[in-house]
Amino acid sequence: MPTGVALRDVREQLFDAAERILLRDGPSALTSRAVTAEAGCAKGVLHRHFEDFDAFLAGLVLDRVARMDAQAAALRESAGTGTVAGNLAGALTTVFGSVAVAIVALVTFRDELRARLRRSWPVGVPLLAEAAAMIASYLRAERDLGRVAADADVDTLAPTLIGAGHLLFADRTGAPPEPAAVRRMVTTVIAGVEP
Repeated sequence: MPTGVALRDVREQLFDAAERILLRDGPSALTSRAVTAEAGCAKGVLHRHFEDFDAFLAGLVLDRVARMDAQAAALRESAGTGTVAGNLAGALTTVFGSVAVAIVALVTFRDELRARLRRSWPVGVPLLAEAAAMIASYLRAERDLGRVAADADVDTLAPTLIGAGHLLFADRTGAPPEPAAVRRMVTTVIAGVEP
């Protein structure tokens, strides 16, 4: 990359490059050199914007967590429409069809990244914890509308759905699960909580 060329939205460009590498090659292929090569910039660019590579990775994870806000709002707004199982299956497919599975692998793969994230995210795995909160919020909204039983334990159902969803989507090298398989899992988990 020639020096003196201005890059716009450098952080986002680097994060997008890292996401492409994660999705294509997995966490073991994610290095500062690979990220800057993928972004088409000099290696020093990353280090001018981040203290070190683990700070960059922590920024990536937190950025991708923040992107879930729009999805969470859309899911909450869907309460009362469609079916509960259909809405949940769609939300889980969106969550796990994104970079979430690769980010979970990345967090698991890098000890220093986990330690950094614990400073601002003391409980749970980022993205999965946010996804569970999103699902719980949606289930509360459906409970308020009477489409989920009043005594449903949404704080247990949500992480159960996230865990089961993660298992369905965990093989990033294989084909994603069929929509019918996701819906079957959701229907099984929420059996008994729909009035």
